[in-house]
Amino acid sequence: MDIRSERIISLKALIVHNSACHVSVVNDSISNLINALNSKDVATVYADSADDAAAVLNNDETIELVLLDWVMSDSEQNNESAKRVIQSLRRKNQSIPLFLLLDNRQAENLNHEIMRETDELIWVQEDTPFFLAGRIHSAILAYRDKIVPPLTRAIFEFAEKYEYSWHTPGHAGGTAFMKSAVGRAFHDYFGENLLRSDLSISVGELGSLLDHSGPIGDSEKFCARVFGADRAYTVTNGSSMSNRVIMMSSVARDDYALCDRNAHKSTEQALTMTGVIPTYLMPSRNYLGIIGPVYARQLSGDAVKEAIASNPLATDKNKKPLHSIITNSTYDGLTYHVPTVIKQLNSSVDRIHFDEAWYGYARFNPLYAERFGMYGEPDDYPRDLPTIFTTTSTHKLLAALSQASLIGVRDGRNSVPHERFNEAYMMHASTSPLYPIIMANEVSAEMMRGQSGQHLTTESITEAVRFRQAVRRIRRELQENDDWFFSTWNADFVPDPESGKKISFEDAPLSLLVTDPRCWELREGDIWHGFKGIEDSYCMLDPIKVSVVMPGVATDGSLENAGIPAALVTAFLSQKGIQVEKTTDFTILFLFSLGITKGKYGTLINALLKFKDAYDNNIPVKHLLYAHEDECPEAFKNKGLKDLANEMFLFFKETDLIKVQEKAFTILPKPVLTPAEAYIRLVHNDIETVSVDDLYNRTLATGVVPYPPGIPMIMPGENAGDKDSPYIKYLQILQLWDRRFPGFGHDIHGVENKNGVYYVQCLKESI
Repeated sequence: MDIRSERIISLKALIVHNSACHVSVVNDSISNLINALNSKDVATVYADSADDAAAVLNNDETIELVLLDWVMSDSEQNNESAKRVIQSLRRKNQSIPLFLLLDNRQAENLNHEIMRETDELIWVQEDTPFFLAGRIHSAILAYRDKIVPPLTRAIFEFAEKYEYSWHTPGHAGGTAFMKSAVGRAFHDYFGENLLRSDLSISVGELGSLLDHSGPIGDSEKFCARVFGADRAYTVTNGSSMSNRVIMMSSVARDDYALCDRNAHKSTEQALTMTGVIPTYLMPSRNYLGIIGPVYARQLSGDAVKEAIASNPLATDKNKKPLHSIITNSTYDGLTYHVPTVIKQLNSSVDRIHFDEAWYGYARFNPLYAERFGMYGEPDDYPRDLPTIFTTTSTHKLLAALSQASLIGVRDGRNSVPHERFNEAYMMHASTSPLYPIIMANEVSAEMMRGQSGQHLTTESITEAVRFRQAVRRIRRELQENDDWFFSTWNADFVPDPESGKKISFEDAPLSLLVTDPRCWELREGDIWHGFKGIEDSYCMLDPIKVSVVMPGVATDGSLENAGIPAALVTAFLSQKGIQVEKTTDFTILFLFSLGITKGKYGTLINALLKFKDAYDNNIPVKHLLYAHEDECPEAFKNKGLKDLANEMFLFFKETDLIKVQEKAFTILPKPVLTPAEAYIRLVHNDIETVSVDDLYNRTLATGVVPYPPGIPMIMPGENAGDKDSPYIKYLQILQLWDRRFPGFGHDIHGVENKNGVYYVQCLKESI
């Protein structure tokens, strides 16, 4: 297949050649070869040393072939420079064609190891530049053909036919947009390639997403191989759809399921749609309010039986749950040792569903070994163990487009056959999917395949570790002068593999922190993580999810004399053009995704230092937190940054917010109805709106999910409790905060804020 076109980037080759080591006739031949390549639209990048070549290979992802001079130095006896270039290339990519440029010197040094890494040998004086350029040109095209996954290839080929469209979508490859000024602007902004790729399922040669046939079916098989699943299903409506599909294929009305309470809202939706009776697994929580794992002992057969026995909704105490769902990793980057989870749940359920929406890269780096659902190889998985489902938001931390998601299935005990699974899938899938989303799914898979995945993930991990160490070094330097700075949430000390002694995190070798999972594992007794009684090495912190910690909270959970609420720092960073992933009371989460660039974190550190200066000097907030001073609320106009921080921090102390929040998220509300039963009442309008102050003993029609932390505090059908209820008290504290600190209000799903009063939908009549 010839995939040359304006749709693809121009061809590019790297030539590594030291002209000082060769006679003029050889150098002339190289120059003539470069000219011949340019005439074939092959751009060339030139490097005259091994170091320059390594720099190009590390920074230019568009290189598609390397021509390497085997003799890079007259003084070398074993061609060490050329060997270093080969090592740099193959560490990153095993597939890029490598051509060795030879003369008559040192050819005897070509051993079998070098030959295995080489695609062709070239004697530049033996063949014409025209012929050699043709060989190189063909090799690049063959490489492209090899790396382009099935559906992407099929769409490229279809687009090259330039067929007239007589099917949906109505814009007909973008033509309709050309008929108006605004449409033309839209067309020009997104480009013709995207619009020509927006096709209909009427194009039979591309296959069907609903019956998983043709190139689409091949694409899903390809993704399954890359991600280690028996089967994979492309989803074009995000992992919310993926979670709903999995649960609807596995459980039905009145079945029992075990559900991690630290779950995405789509789990609540799946419970509502299926009518399943949930028994909740309570996750742990630390002094910073960070949600941790469900401890291993809570997943044992006896613990599960006890949880079902104490569940008022589970009338048959001996009934076995069919399904369990676990969030891995947590929002803050805590990951499970999956074989332990499977071992613990093995006697209780036949199907384990790992929601790994934020964790799609784990398979591709040895740091995460055995800490993701599709660990190991499918053929090695014992089929008498539970069936495993995973959901992966390929758009979140891989390189796919928004809404792209992938379902993985590894068949085990009591598996769900494809035909039955697809019935659930078709209930949620669109009959008009956007093909570029499907293409992005498989392209992100191809990017992670082989050495490329480890290279890309290692780059993200490395940058995250560098940032963590830089922040902690600044903090240590300032603390030595009785000054303050932010910190990062990770171990204070890590084990030295040679001496066995502990070394401070900021002084540890970068290579150790990037490759050794022991540096990130949580162990019982370690103070830094705050999860008391956790099983050793059961849980690991993902280094690329970086929580920056504010001053103000001690490791025992008590508030110190002074502190800085994270919301203030987030507002400051926003004015600096830095948008964060998540803000809790005293932490801010930053994601070092695949899209991170080297040194990008320097800008963030600079902004944190500027916040410190503004805080220390009590600069007026109207100059710092607002694009225009007149946007500043009247209550803050005469306040400095430190003044406002102190006022907010005092609010935390006076309301005992941290302890109330802890109770609200560690004690389960009393369930009265299942989410499905509560939803029926909601649809029939058997509900009424109740203020938070009048919420005592009322059963909720909809869930209440405060952000942060973004997990359900009260589920539909659960009772809000009496006047001592921590749920009501927590909502009242947030309501008071929103009134006192305008512009810093909370986002709470299921709560409507009307003029500073919180309202919740409840079932009519207290049940």
